[in-house]
Amino acid sequence: MKLIATFNTNSIRARQGLISKWLKSRDCHLLCIQETKVQDKDFPVSTFEELGYHTYFKGQKSYNGVAIISKEPLKEVSFGFDDGQDTEEDLARLIRAQWDGFYIINVYVPQGRALDHPNFTKKLLWYDRLLECLERAYKPTMPIFIMGDFNCAPEPIDVYAPERKKDHVCFNESVREAFKRLLGWGLVDCFRAFDPSPNKYTFYDYRVPKAVQRGLGWRIDHILATEVALGHVKECYIDLEPRLWERPSDHTFLCAKVKSGAY
Repeated sequence: MKLIATFNTNSIRARQGLISKWLKSRDCHLLCIQETKVQDKDFPVSTFEELGYHTYFKGQKSYNGVAIISKEPLKEVSFGFDDGQDTEEDLARLIRAQWDGFYIINVYVPQGRALDHPNFTKKLLWYDRLLECLERAYKPTMPIFIMGDFNCAPEPIDVYAPERKKDHVCFNESVREAFKRLLGWGLVDCFRAFDPSPNKYTFYDYRVPKAVQRGLGWRIDHILATEVALGHVKECYIDLEPRLWERPSDHTFLCAKVKSGAY
């Protein structure tokens, strides 16, 4: 069995110590990272190479940024949708590769800011482009994991006080419908396939006092899988402990234990 995971780091340089501690204590084989907030020249490659990981990344100064670190070398690594419309921001929000018999897609979906903000329109378009990318480059019969920060709580069970969140960019009906369309292509929410219980979250806002202790969170980080990939998953869970470590991200790690060798 191999452990794969996703984590929004909210600055890779600020969190490299925390990630290193987590990698060493969990024996993770592949980690998808979002919001690295660093130019490529400043990515802390040596930190992870010293732990035995290969690193693949694309970033921007102070914003966005995605990375995959893996014990095994990745194959066919690419960035963006490859739809002729990719911007520098798109390249720093989407990385695709092959790993150990699986297709890995690491996403950092735009947050959206506000329902009447142009960034929210961009967010919905981003979901459409991701779906078009799947339709163009993949098939639901392939062993695929799509992992990352989707900035969407899909169901009321996935956010505290959902009755007050209807106009939030991460819970508004339009973004939830976009998420459902993505699932409709042929994907399964791995966490919910194993755990239907409430009050399980991956994100706890810094600005909310004692958010973790009070259970005031959101489940906006996801591992989605095709049915054939899900057949290799033996467990999917939220590792909440690192959110309580010193200098944490506002997100924590979402993990899956996977039997390797899908093809």
